[in-house]
Amino acid sequence: MKDIDWAAMADLLELEGETHSPYVRQAVEELEDPAPQRILDIGSGPGVAASLLAAAFPKAEVTAVDGTPELLARAEERAERLGVEVRTKAAEFPAGLAGLEPADLVWSGQVVHHVGDQQGALDLLAGLLAPGGALTIVEGGLPERWLPRDLGFGRPGLQIRLDAAMADRFGRMRDELPGSVRVLEDWPGMLRAAGLADARSKTFLVDHPAPLADGPREFVRRQLERQRKGLADVLDAEDLATLDRLLDPADPAGIDHRQDLFLLAAKTVHFGRKPQS
Repeated sequence: MKDIDWAAMADLLELEGETHSPYVRQAVEELEDPAPQRILDIGSGPGVAASLLAAAFPKAEVTAVDGTPELLARAEERAERLGVEVRTKAAEFPAGLAGLEPADLVWSGQVVHHVGDQQGALDLLAGLLAPGGALTIVEGGLPERWLPRDLGFGRPGLQIRLDAAMADRFGRMRDELPGSVRVLEDWPGMLRAAGLADARSKTFLVDHPAPLADGPREFVRRQLERQRKGLADVLDAEDLATLDRLLDPADPAGIDHRQDLFLLAAKTVHFGRKPQS
């Protein structure tokens, strides 16, 4: 995970967390019984989920754990602004987790796939649980949708082609990680292999209908800008021209002005619990 400049992505990570926050609120409802007293958010980034967890469980001690000090500073600022209490701990994942006190709830959102040995990472996370504690992992789901299949210009089906290109890039990223281990990504099965019981998955919708509010609209813009830059060498000229038009602030058919722009995503959360003995 060291090859990614997470500090430079702080604005986007916080915007993403805010845009996707409905699924976190829904997932938290699955964790209310029994209410956790100590919570770790591993790979917390700017602390959006940590603050939501602190609001949902005001009596709990919530600690945001991340390897990027700039993101932990964001988490502290966010918690203060929202009037919730979140502690922070600087620690790389997975190498720096030793020494953390056992928790009743360990949350880790879209972090494990950045580790070469995903099963090994889950084993470490499960080892942070107190007896009876729950591990909650956010991985998978469905790609976001923002636009109609036919935009009114360019070749229809742009997002399907973007999905395919992003999936190919994701596969290369996984292959190039240090110590990369290919594993059947049956997340409940992997949680059971980590020694947890009651392993299950549940998928939650993030549904921002058209016309989009300013925050989600800005998130879509930032995502398309990243894809335009990162996929320039694999997309054809027509799709690149379509992206350029979508990103042109002066174009009435661009995402800054479209009334049909929406955001729909499906986020899958995997739950497992450490046996009492």
